[in-house]
Order: sequence, then structure tokens, then C-alpha cells
Amino acid sequence: MRTSYDFTGARRNPFAKRLKKQVTIRVDVATLDYFKGLSEDLAIPYQTLINHYLQECAAAGKRPSMTWKAAGRNRVAEVVSPR
Repeated sequence: MRTSYDFTGARRNPFAKRLKKQVTIRVDVATLDYFKGLSEDLAIPYQTLINHYLQECAAAGKRPSMTWKAAGRNRVAEVVSPR
């Protein structure tokens, strides 16, 4: 190992913008259990599976089949699924 290094010719990582970003989301227990079970069947981590599914949805321009009822004063917003 050298005692010093010359970084004058160094450049930023060109792939830095493609890196993943850690986020926190709230997921229903049943939904999480579904993806965890599926990930065991496919032998991949469940976070990777969820990320891949979200990538497919984004690439296809998929939109949720639900509506969002806005919250009024002192009310909680609710998701209204189509029937």
C-alpha cells in the first residue's frame, strides 16, 4: 500500500445518478407477506423483487386502479377501490 495517492486526475462516478436510494414506506402486512413468500419461491431478496415490480409498473406507465377521496376537516383521507 502506498503512503500517499494522487487524486488530481480523479473524476466523479458517472453512474452515481443510477444508484438506488433508501426510502421508508408503510406496507400492509399481507402485501409484505405476499412479496416475501414470492421472493422465497424465486430465490431473490424481497426488496429486490418489490423494486423490480415497481420498475415494471413505471416502465409500463401503469396507474393504480383506485381513487383518492380527499380528507375534509378532522377526517382521514381514504382509498376507494373500484368495484
